[in-house]
Amino acid sequence: MSEETKLDLEKIIFNLVLHGGNARGKAYEALDAAEEGKFELAEKCLEEADEEFYDGHEYQNMLIQGQMDKETPNFLVIHAQDQLMTALSEKNLIKREIELYKKVYKLEKAIEELIKK
Repeated sequence: MSEETKLDLEKIIFNLVLHGGNARGKAYEALDAAEEGKFELAEKCLEEADEEFYDGHEYQNMLIQGQMDKETPNFLVIHAQDQLMTALSEKNLIKREIELYKKVYKLEKAIEELIKK
């Protein structure tokens, strides 16, 4: 592998981990906001998580198109791929949790209204 190819591979790996971590972080910010009943903020954070994931996905495509056919993936490539895909899984699960928080929040408000009557 040439030095230029190695540098490109390192850049791709770095960006996979970076965007995967950013996506995961934004997803957890969304969950925190939903726990506090701040659903608009939660949705905004989820949108930002999606943007980070899509940015990472572009690097994943570069990796698949440019590197995978040339050599056996090394540990860092596998780890970077895992980071991005784990972030996607967590983000999807967090979206479902936020929907549950919305339902709980509505039920709590309805119960409060019933108690007031």
